[in-house]
Amino acid sequence: MYKPLLALAALLPTLAWAQPSLPDYDYFTHNRQMIRNGVQAVLMCNGLFTSNRSLEQVFAQELAYLDGRRIGRPLGTAAGGAYRVDNQRRAVMVGGGADGQAIRAAFRDGIGCVVMAPHQDWSDIDTLPRQRLAPLPGSPANVPWPMGDRITPRPLPAEVDAGALQAASDWAFNRPTPEQDTLSLLIVHRGQIVHERYAEGVDMHTRTRTWSTAKSIAATLIGMLVDQDKLTLDEPLGIDWLPVLAAPAPDPRAAITLRQVLNMSSGLDPVDSFGMEYATGSGLAYWAGASSVDGARRRGLVRAPGSFWDYENYDTLLAVYAMKRALGDQRSYLEYPRRALLDHLGMRNTLLSTDRFGDFILSSQVYTNARDLARFGMLYAQGGIWQGKRLISQEWIEFSRTPAPASVVRGNDYGGQWWLVPDTRRDVPKEAYSTAGNRGQYVIVVPSRELVIVRRGLDWGGQGFNRWDLTREVLKAFGG
Repeated sequence: MYKPLLALAALLPTLAWAQPSLPDYDYFTHNRQMIRNGVQAVLMCNGLFTSNRSLEQVFAQELAYLDGRRIGRPLGTAAGGAYRVDNQRRAVMVGGGADGQAIRAAFRDGIGCVVMAPHQDWSDIDTLPRQRLAPLPGSPANVPWPMGDRITPRPLPAEVDAGALQAASDWAFNRPTPEQDTLSLLIVHRGQIVHERYAEGVDMHTRTRTWSTAKSIAATLIGMLVDQDKLTLDEPLGIDWLPVLAAPAPDPRAAITLRQVLNMSSGLDPVDSFGMEYATGSGLAYWAGASSVDGARRRGLVRAPGSFWDYENYDTLLAVYAMKRALGDQRSYLEYPRRALLDHLGMRNTLLSTDRFGDFILSSQVYTNARDLARFGMLYAQGGIWQGKRLISQEWIEFSRTPAPASVVRGNDYGGQWWLVPDTRRDVPKEAYSTAGNRGQYVIVVPSRELVIVRRGLDWGGQGFNRWDLTREVLKAFGG
């Protein structure tokens, strides 16, 4: 009496194999639409009120990033669409109704635009963080470079080939594809600006988003605390992980060190990878008003800490959270970047943005101009010394330039929140290192040539601007 059942059981594997594979269902469609609206709201808000660009410029360049391939196209044009610009409040709302959850972003003094949660409206703007520190005294136009913007004209040093320098500049601006959109190129040699060029509609005052170049700024601020023994590279982060469980067993994430997160080797769930950058993870904090700290602390461990390299915004934000805890209170935390670093370098045009909870999104959300980034690069080119005062130790610079152990599979091209010359390159000095941000934000330091190269862009689509190729071209003007 069991024969029919046995016969059916024998067929089951065949039947299962014969089933056509079902297409994956995107359970994150709502998230993606909400994040798309948030990307547009944040970029529009900062473009208008942080960068002081026109709506036409914002749609032509800032929003070219919304190319339809990953995030979705912009809602509307400069002539109008499913968005609202409130000039009095210095705020933008995008979406609503059939265009998905409306997301707002509002400019806050000293911080830039803060993205609001989906449930918040205009009445909640005054609850958002702001930075109340007074600006540095005096006008930068009257203060000599590098602390200010007054430049004394002088001839190029005899060892610099003017023709090769101009050729390198043309190489940076005259790209073979419109997707590579160079806004500015600034070259500093031995502390002096030897070349400075801007695209039409951009000048020395124009602030744009650094994207992940912010990570190198974050690491510098953290390194200052390590130099002061307020943080330690090889001790556990000492943060409170989520979720909080009642079980007494130790949390394996408690072993993760500051070095490991700065090396992008935490071993935590890679929530921004595998096509999920604009659906979950840090995308919800960047663009939809979620807490950057809570999201960073909620990832589970999937690899042994230090064993696997994966580029995750949340790894940087864990280090920033450790910085916050070391500083002790919210006011000290919000004022720390300016008091410890920015004001010392004369970086008057730099705004470090926060989420709506007052936590710095120092993995991406910084707005600045080319000259401020040149000042930042000069600090490293000068071995951590600025105007005769040591701001960061040589040991910290060496950590920044030392390949993360887990990056060996990539050609040893990543250090401590700085990018390194990969093993395969032979045409640029091996000791060069660089920040790197989406859409082509680079600060390149070549210590042996006492050289800093800043390239700002609003690249989009496939992008592909190569900073080491740029370095090669610039070096032709300095003897190759």
